[in-house]
Amino acid sequence: MIITRSPLRISLGGGGTDLPSYYRKHTGFLIAATINKYVYITIHKTFVEDLLIKYSKLERVRHVDDIEHPIIRETLRELEMTGNYIEITSLADIPSGTGLGSSGSFTTALLKALYTYNNQIVSTRFLAEQACKIEMDRLREPIGKQDQYIAAFGGITTFEFLPDEKVEISPVRLDKETLYNLEDNLVLFFTGYSRSASSILKEQNDKSKVDDEEITNNLHFVKEIGKQSLLALETGNLIKCGELMNVHWEHKKKRSGNMSNGKIDEWYELAMKNGAVGGKLIGAGGGGFLMFYTEDKMKLRHALMKEGLEEVRFKFDFEGTKVVVQ
Repeated sequence: MIITRSPLRISLGGGGTDLPSYYRKHTGFLIAATINKYVYITIHKTFVEDLLIKYSKLERVRHVDDIEHPIIRETLRELEMTGNYIEITSLADIPSGTGLGSSGSFTTALLKALYTYNNQIVSTRFLAEQACKIEMDRLREPIGKQDQYIAAFGGITTFEFLPDEKVEISPVRLDKETLYNLEDNLVLFFTGYSRSASSILKEQNDKSKVDDEEITNNLHFVKEIGKQSLLALETGNLIKCGELMNVHWEHKKKRSGNMSNGKIDEWYELAMKNGAVGGKLIGAGGGGFLMFYTEDKMKLRHALMKEGLEEVRFKFDFEGTKVVVQ
């Protein structure tokens, strides 16, 4: 049996500039970090000719083309595998549709598992590129590249997405004290809402394709905030980083009427009155996790947990997509 895992992620600046409709014209810039919540893929050789697939449902098919799960089907096609005599199972620490990049993590973990099954070694960059190809080219999802790249590489990392499709990757230079304080003072709360990132990103993507001035200027501004956030992180100014999250969120909400809702806005305002320096909704928007930077965690936790929000505690992951059992 082969088991791989791929970490989920949070965005720390520049989110939205990783969509092709933006970076192919203007270059994208983004800071992301992986956390110790994972998507797991297991592959097991069976004695039955069918392909067995287990996720939130069970599939048993004879041919790859009959697979309903789009990522598994297209990944097996990409690798030109028949899938016979194989059982593929997926598990996750956090449900999909909650803004933590689960589809990118799923795709990189699946690719890593299949290459390991085939006794092939591939580079981390190739893994990220191929995951993007499957989701963005084969499945034509209107998404960006950050999820696949940060899942593959892990850590707290900056990505520059160039118009020629190249991606420049650099780890954020944090001293140990800043790293520990950032990890301690970032808090995640589940809103109880899940949503499809594609439906929200499609609106931004369509507007970017036709050079919508409002969207383009918004993303220019968000990219600049991302660069300011990098400077704040690398100089240890975490209060500034938290304040920039708040600015980012206010601009992010302007990109789509579906980005937030009345309840999320109410919780956000409550958090800002109870110790949060700044925060935002992680992912494309519409639901998932609210993340805040605070130096008064007890006050903030008490206020939001009283509202029924569940906190998910985490640490940063620095391993990226990896094989855990072979």
